[in-house]
Amino acid sequence: MRVLYDPDPRATDEIFSSKGLADFRSRYQVTEWAGEDREAFYAKHLPGTDILISQQEMGADRLALAPGLRAIFNVETNFLPNIDYEECFRRGVHVLAPGAVFAAPVAEMALGMALSLARNIHGEHAAFLTGQEKWLFDGNRESELLAGSTVGIIGFGDLGRSLHRLLAPFGCRVQAHDPWLPPGHLRRLGVEPVEFDALMSSNRFVFVMATITTENKGLIDARALALMQPGAMLLLMSRAAAVDFPALTAAAASGRIRVASDVFPVEPLPQGDPIRQVPNMLFSPHRAGALTFALREIGTRVLEDMDLIAKGLPPVACRRAERETVAMMRSKPVEKS
Repeated sequence: MRVLYDPDPRATDEIFSSKGLADFRSRYQVTEWAGEDREAFYAKHLPGTDILISQQEMGADRLALAPGLRAIFNVETNFLPNIDYEECFRRGVHVLAPGAVFAAPVAEMALGMALSLARNIHGEHAAFLTGQEKWLFDGNRESELLAGSTVGIIGFGDLGRSLHRLLAPFGCRVQAHDPWLPPGHLRRLGVEPVEFDALMSSNRFVFVMATITTENKGLIDARALALMQPGAMLLLMSRAAAVDFPALTAAAASGRIRVASDVFPVEPLPQGDPIRQVPNMLFSPHRAGALTFALREIGTRVLEDMDLIAKGLPPVACRRAERETVAMMRSKPVEKS
């Protein structure tokens, strides 16, 4: 099969090991974008392309240039609104994203941050450095256990399910809210389905693991945060746009809830942003999923699905865009400085 390869903003050495890259180039006829004029490059090579690895715009005009196109892989890993999905569905072109590679790393970071919030590990570490640590029970007056506690997960896709598996040894009661999954399906996955307000009000730990859509942008606002129990913990691990950040900042600053966040509305976060000074917040600079293991898994999964497509089989390693939901997705693309 003939492959047009333009992974930007990902770098090739991020997503392929040396062996993976050698396999990719030896098994397929690969034409690589090397920084030249993209419009001319695509116009020249799309007519002979079977597989496109790119997150560039693919409207109807460009798709028309590729009559033999069988699949588009977005190795940036989001379904972006720059593709004519209806035309792809009409023609039977798979649009694929290997976003599940980040599920285990994000889930592990979420678990670690939850334990730190519950036991104030980060706070006492910082206090120790300045000689203000509190010893024994004095340092644990507001601590609590994750084990046996109550956990709510907003969004039960790849991230939520991976977190749920890690929580199993802790014996938590786990509730989940995901409007794209029926209650029976959630029960079969081992969680209690609940409405959003009930989840916010009835759990000590609330994990936000949902992708951003037209339906949930700003879902966690001042009203929703006010439903949380005093001292409860909210962990934002997926998309910043799901949260009203001024309201989140105010709730944390008041001391009523504890907050951890791996994502922010503007990244990198400006040095002067007042959120940096807010107590009761645990910060991570969008690094939960950014592991070499996860990035290299992108190339592995793309190759697996390309092999299946070459055999006339459906792809299974990457997530496929679905007609009913892809138009609602609003994930921001990766930005690199």
